[in-house]
Amino acid sequence: MASAKIKEALYRLCCDFIDDRFKTIQKTISEIQESLTSETKSSAGDKHETGRAMLQLEREKAGNQWAEIQKTKEILDKVNLSKVSKQIGLGSVVYTSQANYFIAISAGVLKVEEERFYAISSNTPIGQLLMGHTVNDSITFRDQRFIITQVF
Repeated sequence: MASAKIKEALYRLCCDFIDDRFKTIQKTISEIQESLTSETKSSAGDKHETGRAMLQLEREKAGNQWAEIQKTKEILDKVNLSKVSKQIGLGSVVYTSQANYFIAISAGVLKVEEERFYAISSNTPIGQLLMGHTVNDSITFRDQRFIITQVF
């Protein structure tokens, strides 16, 4: 598969990952909101208030998760699919002697045409280590040495 097609496929998989996370969090927020509005005051007033307070905390937690996903999406939006650089940066596809990486967002293992790629953020320890390097550079991470074999 051509390098541009691989990069595009990885980008689409990352977009799908973000969309799935958004849907999950939006569903959670909707369920919490529904619980808050449908809860009726019982004769045990303290129990009712405790339940509402817990739901408010859950809503706040989900709101924070939503904000984090939004930030992650903004980083993904900065990836320029047409940019090809010999130096590793945001949006680079990196082949090494140990593993393959897509520098964008942390989205776990992605498969494109039976090849495995780790979608990683440039802020992760391995991402920070790779940034700025080029083909044939040697990197040591967690006592393992590997060589960058291809970058696009």
